[in-house]
Amino acid sequence: MSELNAAKSNLVIASLCEEFKKNNHIPAEAYSRLNVCRGLRNADGTGVLSGLTQIGNVRGYTMIDNERHPLEGELFYRGINVKDLVHGVLADNRFGYEEVAYLILFGQLPTREQLDIFQNLLHEHRELPKNFTEDMIIKAPSSNIMNKLARSVLVMYSYDDDPDDCSLENMLRQSIALIAQMPIIAAQAYQVKRHYFEHKSMYLHIPPAGLSTAETLLYCIRKDKKYTQEEARLLDLCLILHAEHGGGNNSAFSCRVLSSSGTDTYSAIGAALGSLKGPLHGGANLRVCNMLADIEANVSNWKDDEEVANYLRRIIRREVGDQSGKIYGMGHAIYTLSDPRAVLLKDYARNLAKKTDFIERFELIEAVERLTPQVFLEEKGNNKPLCANVDLYSGLIYEMLNIPKDLYTPIFAIARMVGWCAHRIEEATTGGRIIRPAYKSLSPVSEYIPLSDRK
Repeated sequence: MSELNAAKSNLVIASLCEEFKKNNHIPAEAYSRLNVCRGLRNADGTGVLSGLTQIGNVRGYTMIDNERHPLEGELFYRGINVKDLVHGVLADNRFGYEEVAYLILFGQLPTREQLDIFQNLLHEHRELPKNFTEDMIIKAPSSNIMNKLARSVLVMYSYDDDPDDCSLENMLRQSIALIAQMPIIAAQAYQVKRHYFEHKSMYLHIPPAGLSTAETLLYCIRKDKKYTQEEARLLDLCLILHAEHGGGNNSAFSCRVLSSSGTDTYSAIGAALGSLKGPLHGGANLRVCNMLADIEANVSNWKDDEEVANYLRRIIRREVGDQSGKIYGMGHAIYTLSDPRAVLLKDYARNLAKKTDFIERFELIEAVERLTPQVFLEEKGNNKPLCANVDLYSGLIYEMLNIPKDLYTPIFAIARMVGWCAHRIEEATTGGRIIRPAYKSLSPVSEYIPLSDRK
């Protein structure tokens, strides 16, 4: 399209936007008047009960006399507290994501023999289909790796000899392959992105057998293929904490909605990836990084609580930052007093920061966590508990691990793949009914007007 035609097209689109705004306004009061649970959330902030699951559970409050009472946050995988899983893995000084993946998929902790068999199965499925890298990843490079992940997963349908079979055996086969291949796809998508958009060299490494998921990713994204065990185990911890978060989170629910229609695994997982990209979901970790960079650049004394608080006030007033009024990394739909993932990551982030040059930045993030609740109370009159969520500290950990920002949200996707697959299988095998909530139409009944009579 020529520049002149592009300019004309933009004018037409601008005009169409005005036409859309004129005919598509829904007043905010209509939602409360008609008792609509916006975001599938009740007026008290609790989620609308829309399904049952045995996979994951999130606790952040208890209901007493129809009122929410805050609790310290807890996260359970198949009934086991994630803190216990993490401490068990660390006590044995081993990688734990594969063990957690087995637990989430099959419902119980594996024996040593079962874990070995499962890990070998993942290794056998790591390799991408023949010519997949050349035809599907290198061609049509994407500036955002999340879109490339979604495209790659959808295209896997074409490489599957039986993609539409929704038997348990086939869905498990597809799930294991996707869990195994995600770190390879993400690493290659990153290499292609940096080559075509940043004009840098591209390194496509083939990982040796026997590496954990965390090791595989680090091996594939680094030019020299090198990493320390401390780095790999910290990344493994991040993968464990991001692996699952209940059926109500946006991406898992998206996956379940599509699965309820009887569609194939790749379509359902593709929807989950599209959801996770959003800045109100998995993409929030990048928003946190951008916000913290803005604070670092504009607050002269990071140790001055009053100066930091004043800048947070300006963020809330939409005067600085991205003008959203949001303090990214603070607050959660369910957690109130604490996010257990953030608590665990914070401890390890502190230890790593002390060994590097990141301790002052870590302390600044701590200040944001400490000061934000009071600033919100003063600015918004909001005295509800407001805790740090997992995104506040995950970005700093990735930066200390020298992981590129392009991979922050894809790492979330690599970890969460097992949770999505578990929810997809559970919905397909136990749901039994297509998910179809109601929307009330506000459009008045009107008559058809012949084209010649329209003005």
